[in-house]
Amino acid sequence: MKSVSSNPEIRKWLQHVHALAVDIGPRGSTRSGERQAAEYAFNQFEKLGFQPKLETFKSARSIFLPHLLGSLIILLAFILFPLGGRSTAGIAAALTILVLVSELQELGFKNNLFRMLMPKAESQNVYAIIPPSGEHTKDLVVVGHLDSQRTPLIFKTYRWVKIYDTFTSVVFATFIVQAVIYTAAAIFGWSWAWWVTIPTALSAILLAAMCIQADLTPFTAGANDNASAVGMVLTLAEELAKTPLTHTRVFAVCSGCEEVQHYGMIDFFKRHLSEFRKPKSVVFEMLGCAGPAWLTQEGIIVPFKADPEMKKVLEDLAEKNPQWGAYASKVSGGNTEMADAVRAGIPAITLFGSKPNGEVPYWHQKQDTYDKMDAEVMIRTWELTNAYLKELDK
Repeated sequence: MKSVSSNPEIRKWLQHVHALAVDIGPRGSTRSGERQAAEYAFNQFEKLGFQPKLETFKSARSIFLPHLLGSLIILLAFILFPLGGRSTAGIAAALTILVLVSELQELGFKNNLFRMLMPKAESQNVYAIIPPSGEHTKDLVVVGHLDSQRTPLIFKTYRWVKIYDTFTSVVFATFIVQAVIYTAAAIFGWSWAWWVTIPTALSAILLAAMCIQADLTPFTAGANDNASAVGMVLTLAEELAKTPLTHTRVFAVCSGCEEVQHYGMIDFFKRHLSEFRKPKSVVFEMLGCAGPAWLTQEGIIVPFKADPEMKKVLEDLAEKNPQWGAYASKVSGGNTEMADAVRAGIPAITLFGSKPNGEVPYWHQKQDTYDKMDAEVMIRTWELTNAYLKELDK
């Protein structure tokens, strides 16, 4: 622990992080650790006098398996192309286009062929509703995800993350080239087109190897990602139980399966969207080691942007309170559950623990353990978050 604080809210927040990252430990999506974390959140909400709900859903178990399937289909198309003239060229083109469409849909959190084919298991969301003290005029969904990710090579260091981000863009570009070349070859009979797509085949092999390696690694204890966010949700719930917002009803959500493309929040918004009144969403991600910061944009290939008005409120707060050292940030090569709110038509933003240069400490690394929590960072993040929720309430 880099710093010890006498602040009671931070002590409580750290207790939640310890319970999740140490007492429970790794919390792989749909695994027993994630279920234990959900039960812990449920019990904490009950202790605060709420009537929490636990909602189950079916989710994929790996974020890497869909992309492994996509890379194998690309390789199949590459093998089929030269075997039978225009006919197999047409089949190869169709397979490549199928992968492109499915990849875009998967990265955009939409249903697709890959999602239909993936093996599923049960997961759960836990949430509590905190009514306002006055007239209910709007809703706020605050979110932290329960599960932790594996520890693949591509997240070993910040440099590896940057290489991975560039690699995914290159791979996607080669898939587009193959789709265009094979379609033209099917029409015009270009037998030479196969040689042009050798780089695509090599990219698919590298992508497949990356996915296999990733899925063989252990799960992280996930103190920063994302026990720190669940701890924030639970600590906020305790504060709001004592001092509710004036006009804003709060949905305090601890979600499942964020790490496998957000099955939890997709399910939550699908169930509850019709219940909301003028909703907004604030998502918490990795709040224990750096920041406070907020995301203006996120995404892998498919970008998602924060709500301009919510962003402006944060900018004004940060300017008026320089002691927080808060700043705007972006993430490429990853998503938060802000994307799910945006897709549901809900204005949203993510409070995010990145460094000013964009580096995210211990992101999907074995080193993401409780001892890395920085209480001074957490104090500033806590003060910013409380002030922000009050401003949104106004």
